[in-house]
Amino acid sequence: MIQLNATFDLQQDVISSILKKEETARATTDVSDPRILHVERDGGVLYCWRGATGTTRIGKYDPHSKHNKLLYTFDKQVCVSSCSLNKEETLLAVSLTQKHRQEELLRPVSKCLTLLIEIHPINNTKVLKAVDCRVRVQFLHPDSVQTSVLESHLLLITEDGYVDQFHIMLARHEGYRVVMLNPDRLAKDRVAEDFSWVQWDSQNQRLYFLTSRERNMECVQFHPQRNCETVFELPLELPCNPFSSMSFVHLGFDHYYEDGREEGISLVVFTDKTGSMCVCYSHPVYSRKEVRYTIAFVHKGCSKTFTVALDQEALCSSTNLQPLFFHTGHYVVVFLAGHFLHLLNTRQQDLLCYSFFLSGSDACLGEVGGSYVGGTHGGSSLLELQSGRMYTPTISSAHLMDFLHAERPEAQRLATLQCMLVYKGAEPEVERQVIDWICGDVLSFHSFDQIQEFILASLYRITHQHSLCLDMLLPYSSVFQKKELPVALTMIPGVKCTPALLPQPLFKGKFRNKQGFWTELQCVCERVKTLETLEPNPRFRTAHIQEEWSKVQAGVSSEKRKASHQRHLEENTKKVLSMVDTCRLDTSVVPLLFQEEDPQQKGLIGTMVDKLREHLNRHLPQLGKKRTDALVVNYVAKLLELVHHMLELLWHKYNLGPQVLCLKQQGSPEEWSVFHVMLRILEATKGLGLPLPPGYNSLLAVLGLKCVCRHSFLQFVDHSLLQLTEPFVSRLMKDLDNSDENEALKFSILKRLPEPMLERVCHLWDHPVSSACISRNYVSQTLQNVQIHQNQDKIMGFGLEDPEHSSLWPDFLPLSYLTKVLSDLEKKALNPFEEQENVDARFVEETALKQTLIELRLEDKT
Repeated sequence: MIQLNATFDLQQDVISSILKKEETARATTDVSDPRILHVERDGGVLYCWRGATGTTRIGKYDPHSKHNKLLYTFDKQVCVSSCSLNKEETLLAVSLTQKHRQEELLRPVSKCLTLLIEIHPINNTKVLKAVDCRVRVQFLHPDSVQTSVLESHLLLITEDGYVDQFHIMLARHEGYRVVMLNPDRLAKDRVAEDFSWVQWDSQNQRLYFLTSRERNMECVQFHPQRNCETVFELPLELPCNPFSSMSFVHLGFDHYYEDGREEGISLVVFTDKTGSMCVCYSHPVYSRKEVRYTIAFVHKGCSKTFTVALDQEALCSSTNLQPLFFHTGHYVVVFLAGHFLHLLNTRQQDLLCYSFFLSGSDACLGEVGGSYVGGTHGGSSLLELQSGRMYTPTISSAHLMDFLHAERPEAQRLATLQCMLVYKGAEPEVERQVIDWICGDVLSFHSFDQIQEFILASLYRITHQHSLCLDMLLPYSSVFQKKELPVALTMIPGVKCTPALLPQPLFKGKFRNKQGFWTELQCVCERVKTLETLEPNPRFRTAHIQEEWSKVQAGVSSEKRKASHQRHLEENTKKVLSMVDTCRLDTSVVPLLFQEEDPQQKGLIGTMVDKLREHLNRHLPQLGKKRTDALVVNYVAKLLELVHHMLELLWHKYNLGPQVLCLKQQGSPEEWSVFHVMLRILEATKGLGLPLPPGYNSLLAVLGLKCVCRHSFLQFVDHSLLQLTEPFVSRLMKDLDNSDENEALKFSILKRLPEPMLERVCHLWDHPVSSACISRNYVSQTLQNVQIHQNQDKIMGFGLEDPEHSSLWPDFLPLSYLTKVLSDLEKKALNPFEEQENVDARFVEETALKQTLIELRLEDKT
């Protein structure tokens, strides 16, 4: 699982280079006892070795230029226990462990001698300390934009439990020589005292220490402007007497103190620039049957203590049962050689299924799985002291893919999928491999849905970059949508997890960088406390979208509010679609997507924007309206782009072209595979209540009609798995001829269409039934227009009909119009019982008789 990438090899990068240089200068060369001493902020490795003439030399390896540089040479053999180099590489601080010689037993000799040496140019050597305790030295390497600062700052950390900061003023002589100014009177400040454990963070220039009395962990932040301040304090529930002696973390390697290993528990702090902090510590080993360790997630306000039962067969080869802590990305790694490898997710620590717990053959660290490994360079690098090699640990993508394809527990496969999407998802090749696995694995898991995990985890990775506060508000997994969590996701066999709440940390400093780490961490801690007070589970649930959309479709609100709300949703949709990558869509190989009107999906898009904006405004009002709107619109736009990206990879994988939209052809096996995946995407998004790109349902219906039989297609429609959209029905009416089979299909589809859509698409079918329908619609519309015209005449006073007959008119317009015409004719007809003037009765009788004979065909019309 963990891949170790070699960044430094003492034999290859240093010793071989030294031998080549000395061979050119003299015939005999000897390099003995090479040792790594320290790693500075820029990654430079400080080391020492003993030469052939009894000297001790200190050098530096630059990982960027791959060059070695000799810093200083002692004319005798000394034991270097600690050293540090200033940023300008003009001063070298060295702590020497002094041993009594046989002839010096009667003379008092201090155990540790600390020197400050000018190395460029070689001029002065200043004794800073001569004491009987261990001393570690560390130069500050601030982020300073000034290139001509003639001042260096040195920390002296002693085993007696105090830290002094020396301010070393420099002077420039002869234009280029930089020497100490007044070395006999160096100003110094007391930074901290009375502590039993100390850790140096070279990347961020911070010093953590643990007070001996109150067991509080404090942090001192060093600033470029020469000053420092205590910015953080956190109470920890540590075991009694956790350290038998002073513990130095990330302050170099003392090869002359009990083989470089301190006794007692292991304690280390890891931070991330996004505002996360983890305090990891082990517990004393009272029994060789189990190991306990605690991970305190300061940014989450909780801690978890793990008790791991050890394999008794593996204990025979184990001597040290204190685990090693280091970190890679947003995972904290706990490693106990020969027993287990535990990767804890620092961002998604809610459930154990988002972390890895590996044992047996999986619990190894590459090539150095069984040897002693020490953390260095902020805990992001590993050093194997025996061979003198340094490694950068990373999570192997190849191992992750093996975990996905292998028959492993669902919890491990869920953790693997989350790791690949959140931690490595930005790599295009990893994302492609995940999509290939999702499309090829037709078996569904009981605990989670792969497509739902892909969508939510990918969105989480994209939005997490903006603010760590969104961690507790946005979903990253579909597991939390379930009412009951499976047992397989909440526990690890052989491991007991005990969660606890952390006390609220105390922030003391006046943070100079308002966007810095401490400001972000304080904001996150306060937000966690507030959210826990207001709502136990503030994470956004996508089921709310479906509930709101159902209300909108049902038209629960009044007509006036319904119209205004509809306009509001349309505005939301326009913002989202304008954010979609139009340049990418122009070159898209997937047809129909984002190319048609889709009222249902557009309404769902607008509803999601509305509900998500409302959620963030309620829980995170300090973001502001403008920033919240931007986050929400970008979130929904990325959701649509993710679905589109999945389909693009499918189109390229199966080499599909424009012939996909041709309904006259039978679906190919490749099209059937794409249809199957698209159906799974539809089910996954419907289960979460998420929208799809406009045109998705039309494309899915086209593939469904081509890939399944007609009867199954109609069943899919009846069960709402496929949707009859207007573009799809229009294409169907135009492309398919009027054969008996196609005619039956068209009749079946027309029967399932709502009345408004039926009226719009019926004219596209060249068929007597559609012609009759068009005629009826035309007559109905014409008669309706006549009625409207007559009603207007009536209002203006020109109407002649009797008002008492208005309520008798049926709703069917043709019948209504016929009734009205007959009524008007009846009014205008002559009454036979009324007398009529100038009427020739004889003529009328003859004419009627003549017409009767003609109708009976008894006489010709002539």
